[in-house]
Amino acid sequence: MKIKFVLLFILIANISLAQEADPAFGHKMIDTLTSKYFWGRGYTNDGVGKAARFLAGQFKSYGLQPMDGKRFEQPFSFPVNTFPGKAEVNINGTKLRTGYDYIVTADSRGIKTSGTLIKSDSVHFVDAEHRIMVTLQKKLTWDVAQKTEDYTGIEVDQKAITGDPQTIDIDIENKLIPQFKTANICGVVKGTVKPDSIIVITAHYDHLGGMGNATYFPGANDNASGVTLLLALAQYYGTHPQPYTMAFILFSGEEAGLLGSKYFTENPLIKLSDIRFLFNLDLEGTGDEGATVVNSTIYKNEFALLNQVNDQYHYLVKIYPRGKAANSDHYFFTEKRVPAFFMYTMGGIKAYHDVYDISATLPLTKYPELFKLLLAFNDRLMNKSN
Repeated sequence: MKIKFVLLFILIANISLAQEADPAFGHKMIDTLTSKYFWGRGYTNDGVGKAARFLAGQFKSYGLQPMDGKRFEQPFSFPVNTFPGKAEVNINGTKLRTGYDYIVTADSRGIKTSGTLIKSDSVHFVDAEHRIMVTLQKKLTWDVAQKTEDYTGIEVDQKAITGDPQTIDIDIENKLIPQFKTANICGVVKGTVKPDSIIVITAHYDHLGGMGNATYFPGANDNASGVTLLLALAQYYGTHPQPYTMAFILFSGEEAGLLGSKYFTENPLIKLSDIRFLFNLDLEGTGDEGATVVNSTIYKNEFALLNQVNDQYHYLVKIYPRGKAANSDHYFFTEKRVPAFFMYTMGGIKAYHDVYDISATLPLTKYPELFKLLLAFNDRLMNKSN
């Protein structure tokens, strides 16, 4: 009996460990994805390409199979405006720090000149001759553009200068890439009982990349956090096949307009009608104030199921409902009538689309709890537990 008890204890312990997300794995993965090597997982220095190759390697190491049976990458392309070279701005003779004191608007053209700024209103200052507009901002928030406009926009942190902007010396290099090549990363673990019933976990792995040759945007919460949670689930399901097929998609092009998920829904590698449910993960690095679920008002039964799990195990303080929104990669699946949630965590850090979204300050407050919440939710979707 003693031997049986010891064996039972070991078995229970192994199951418990298997269903825990290791915070050390989470922090290490986010450190890796936000490192200088990946250069913001964007459109200069091969940042997004390096990330794609790394993540495909992770899928392979976890025992996943390519979704199309051949390779993990699903290539596609789109136009993007980039800033690969010089990025220097002086206002009133003071040199500003790229990303910290100023940003170049994503659709700006490159320019090298000196000029005089005329006040338009309390926050806008214009050099009409050189088609430059300087805007004072309380917070700098960058994005990605698919075209280049015939002007140069400079947004300046209002704390970085004293007085109104009056003169500007600027040297900005831009490059419009008409067909930027990238790829979604797609893997599966075949179901053991109902392989044609599919649960899909998604996250976007791209971010904003770099501005100039010295500054990049790490993108820890957005969205190294969602990628890391997806990888933890992929690693678990890779060694624990389920009755349903578990599919994992890491999208590129999200920051440029949900382009990777749009491409996938138009060129699906699995039957969209076979998807039992899709769970999209974006901004998963906090959670001390709970989480919000987009589409919860559409898929009320699944939202009730998610809350039943949370009420039973108290993983999050609250899960807030939200209706339909085109704010992440679930959207185009919803448009194709695929049942889908997008969950993002609440509270904690406020860094977003800026240089301050770094690994060192991302708490991963509810990383283990989110992992267990999704495992339990998927179990109930597959009728494995009540």
